[in-house]
Amino acid sequence: VQLQASGGGLVQAGDSLKLSCEASGGPFSGWQLGWFHQAPGKARQFVASITWNSGSTDYTESMKGRFTISRDNAKNTVYLLMNSLKPEDTAVYYCVARAGVGVFRQSYFYNYWGQGTQVTVSS
Repeated sequence: VQLQASGGGLVQAGDSLKLSCEASGGPFSGWQLGWFHQAPGKARQFVASITWNSGSTDYTESMKGRFTISRDNAKNTVYLLMNSLKPEDTAVYYCVARAGVGVFRQSYFYNYWGQGTQVTVSS
């Protein structure tokens, strides 16, 4: 399995950004895919995840309402739409995947990680 994340960049506070993660090596039926982020000097933190088959989603509380995770099964791609971005959202964003569905918010549950894409939000 390989995950290729893209879409990061430098934006201003209040802007929106949409990250993409193209997954290969599937099929991904019965898998959970998601996003983590890691700010400078901090541990990786869960952002959101989605069940490949049903589209059921899970979010960390602080991002619920601003971020939306979605997937396009035909394109094998997972998206993270980030609205109303804040400087504290600045981080490297990683696409992740694991076989088996459920609520998984700890990094050790995910055994496949993409290379990360940098998101920088200026004030």
